[in-house]
Amino acid sequence: MVKLTMIARVTDGLPLAEGLDDGRDVPDADFYKQQAKSLFKNLSMGQIDASRMSVETGPYVFHYNIEGRVCYLTMCDRSYPKKLAFQYLEDLKNEFERVNGSQIETAARPYAFIKFDTFMQKTKKLYQDSRTQRNITKLNDELYEVHQIMTRNVQEVLGVGEKLDQTKVERSMEDMSPLLV
Repeated sequence: MVKLTMIARVTDGLPLAEGLDDGRDVPDADFYKQQAKSLFKNLSMGQIDASRMSVETGPYVFHYNIEGRVCYLTMCDRSYPKKLAFQYLEDLKNEFERVNGSQIETAARPYAFIKFDTFMQKTKKLYQDSRTQRNITKLNDELYEVHQIMTRNVQEVLGVGEKLDQTKVERSMEDMSPLLV
């Protein structure tokens, strides 16, 4: 289950948006918010260079995705599927860029895009339960894509193997041709 969501500018760690009711059902919510802000600070100082990562913290996991100059971060239960967490962040990123993209660099105060909370709350509700039909479908779609890629790779390898066998036969025939004359 999604517990906390924050968006920050990477260049200086400035928090741009946060889910207003995030953390109310999390014991020590302020502690985890401080950890998230520390993570943003470390990102802004270049101490962490991964653009997509999961970081364990107590009974939760922070998942973050950096796109351009913005870090999208969510904290979820450890049991929450990683794929769904990153899909949730992707949905937030797409809308945030669409609505606020041109204003990100000019934001001068923390939480300048607090109105984005409405979209965050609506999207969070869609991702709350990993067992909903919508989320199971998303996971199955991703698994199907991976399966198709793997199947394609195996077929390509088998095709290469057939070509190698054919080449060996042709070379053997060439090697034998002086003997047949």
